[in-house]
Amino acid sequence: MDQAYLFNKGQDYMSYNLLGSRPATGPAGEAGYFFAVWAPAARQVTVVGSFNQWDQEANPLEMVGTTGIWHGFVAGAAQWDRYKYAITGPDNLIRLKADPYARHSETRPNTASILYDPDDYLWRDANYMANRPDAMEAGPLNIYEVHLGSWRRHSDGQVMNYRDLAETLGEYLIDMGYNAVELMPVMEHPLDDSWGYQVTGYYSVTSRFGLPSDFKYLVDHMHQLGIKVILDWVPAHFPRDAHGLARFDGTPLFEPADSRLGEHREWGTYAFNFSRAEVRSFLISNAWFWLTEFHLDGLRVDAVSSMLYLNYGRTEFVRNKYGGNENLDAISFLRELNLLVREQLPACLMIAEESTAWAKVSHSITEGGLGFTHKWNMGWMHDTLDYMSRDYIYRRWHQNQLSFSMMYAFSERFVLPFSHDEVVHGKRSLIDRMPGDIWRKFAGLRALFVYQMTHPGAKLLFMGGEFGQFIEWRFYEQLER
Repeated sequence: MDQAYLFNKGQDYMSYNLLGSRPATGPAGEAGYFFAVWAPAARQVTVVGSFNQWDQEANPLEMVGTTGIWHGFVAGAAQWDRYKYAITGPDNLIRLKADPYARHSETRPNTASILYDPDDYLWRDANYMANRPDAMEAGPLNIYEVHLGSWRRHSDGQVMNYRDLAETLGEYLIDMGYNAVELMPVMEHPLDDSWGYQVTGYYSVTSRFGLPSDFKYLVDHMHQLGIKVILDWVPAHFPRDAHGLARFDGTPLFEPADSRLGEHREWGTYAFNFSRAEVRSFLISNAWFWLTEFHLDGLRVDAVSSMLYLNYGRTEFVRNKYGGNENLDAISFLRELNLLVREQLPACLMIAEESTAWAKVSHSITEGGLGFTHKWNMGWMHDTLDYMSRDYIYRRWHQNQLSFSMMYAFSERFVLPFSHDEVVHGKRSLIDRMPGDIWRKFAGLRALFVYQMTHPGAKLLFMGGEFGQFIEWRFYEQLER
């Protein structure tokens, strides 16, 4: 079946093989690259880059029927060339856009895409991949959450390469007894302060720490050690940066036109339009891309609550067709995604960061659930940290904060998270939340971890907590040593 047809129907789960750039041979046998981009409202699309001196007239693309896809071949374009699409919108303004499907991108502050051949790595984890257990039978999970840019740095303060991190981080995980690592987003993003959660290059491994092949080495190395690799994935929203997805063809394309649906003003971002078939193809393909092309063991889906509720963070919102506040399109998207992963990649974890009382997040779709394999237990985390931060003489009146979680502990497949969000923005580090003098703070932290380990549910701890880092996490420098 025609892949473009499936893309337009929202059923192309490998649309990165249709769109983007890839090495190709022209009709006369000349080497170059083939380009394809979805911009249905555009009046004209050309490819500009270092191969044509950024000439906006040199390499125009052609529209493929009524698909909204523009494509063409550029002879002489080669790996490592920088490029963008010059898109003329309905308003006749020309916008320079990075490739939404680019495999590699420039390091900020530069924003161009980079031509890259994805056939770049020989995997050595065949035995690991063949013997991965079903995600529902994965056994105990002890997850270490890591921000690669600040876990460890070189002595001069420069960030480490994916390959260097693989060696040092892998050794540390084994020594500390972790069997899974969760990486904060490694998709390309323009702002370090976003920690990776405002993505402009959904198919592009951030070049801050090396090449896509280097990241594959990191995953491969972890697998050699028997460690699962989980990646934070952000399908809820995207930033407004001019080179990114926002108003991509001069119109609201990836985002809804109605600002009451399309904006997250609290974050300054746009929400994805889950009702648009091509957007669903883009996002589901992206999840499939990371799980298959990079051999990942799971995705932790960020900000699920903001997807489920039409009134999340909004004073004005549009109700659904039944008059409710549930985002029916986002719900069907999540179920479609989780069903695909469950049927085709049963070993892969799909973990929801969901902070409300939404029922059956980690139940199967046949049971009326969303189909995730796990859900973060945010209620347990808040109650536990609130209790443990109280002075000892007051805790007797708050024992319910410890006992209440057992009322619902088995209603979902929970992960017990002490994540990065709990050690920033003035919340203080875990150890600094503990009452008393230094001795009592360390004793309290040990008690906190014992309680986490003995409570039902998978475990997650953000880096630095395990050795009692006193200062809050700072993304721009390495942990205390």
